[in-house]
Amino acid sequence: MNILLTGSTGYIGRRLLPVLLEAGHSIVCLVRDKRRFSFEGIPSARHNQLTIIEHDLETSSVKSSIPDDIDVAYYLVHSMTSSKGEFKDLEKTCAENFITLLQPFHVKQIVYVGGISNDTDLSEHLTSRKNVEEILKKGPVPVTILRAAIIIGSGSASFEIIRDLVEKLPVMLGPKWLRSKCQPIAIRNVLNYLEGVLLNPVTFNQTYDIGGPDVLTYHEMLDGYSRARKLKRLIIQVPVLSPRLSSLWLYFVTSTSYVLARNLVDSLKNNVICHNTKIHEHIPLDLLTYDEALQLAFDKISQNNIISSWKDSNPNVKFHKDFLSYVQVPEH
Repeated sequence: MNILLTGSTGYIGRRLLPVLLEAGHSIVCLVRDKRRFSFEGIPSARHNQLTIIEHDLETSSVKSSIPDDIDVAYYLVHSMTSSKGEFKDLEKTCAENFITLLQPFHVKQIVYVGGISNDTDLSEHLTSRKNVEEILKKGPVPVTILRAAIIIGSGSASFEIIRDLVEKLPVMLGPKWLRSKCQPIAIRNVLNYLEGVLLNPVTFNQTYDIGGPDVLTYHEMLDGYSRARKLKRLIIQVPVLSPRLSSLWLYFVTSTSYVLARNLVDSLKNNVICHNTKIHEHIPLDLLTYDEALQLAFDKISQNNIISSWKDSNPNVKFHKDFLSYVQVPEH
């Protein structure tokens, strides 16, 4: 099968790529800059199944031709590291350009990963993801939408933030959003679903919520991490902590950027719990619990086997996005 993969330098895309290659598929990876694509972890015997094409969905600038025999397109493009308000415009533009890009081809399916958006008064982030769904559905290609809660795995933004908070702070003053409920899902199960919907006709033009078996508050997730690491931690919830102070708290204590912290805090007010669980009928899985997902992440870290990190697609904001063009490599 011939697959078009966007977001191949991002957290989910880099995990999905070797899974698809191992299944024998031919993959065309769209990347903004070929120099940021990594072959690390991909066996050399699989390299002939890969085609890397430079393409900027923000400007719809294609630097080489795309094969005309694409069967399925994975849309894994997100812009949460852009400033508030800006990422909504970016995500809209990228989605529209993606639909335009696919028009000359006879693509049979688009697969998109968004966010669970069943709550009222959605954050800008979740509203933007929902808008992208609508844009993709307006195109002629059947769309399969997977709405995920926070993803737990070595290198995921959610896991790394939880890890930083618990490892660094014996005592935490927690904002009220620690009471919000979430249904975390292991990255392994996300990949199971992404592979399971591939050209699966019952999933065409369907929207599914995907989450693990546990419904937890963010406070409970921090406690769960503490127990797993056998650390004594005290979390004191305070009635008032403004979004700005919450964002600064995450920014100074964790490895996240301030922009991402602000966008995350804006979304943490929403409960992200699965309502539409029909995917269990179409793709039955043994879903990993939150504790099991944590243990898998610990195992990968101890083995120094972290395939991807959320930082992979988050270039340092201090640099212009084209800074690599100005770097000169010394001649030997």
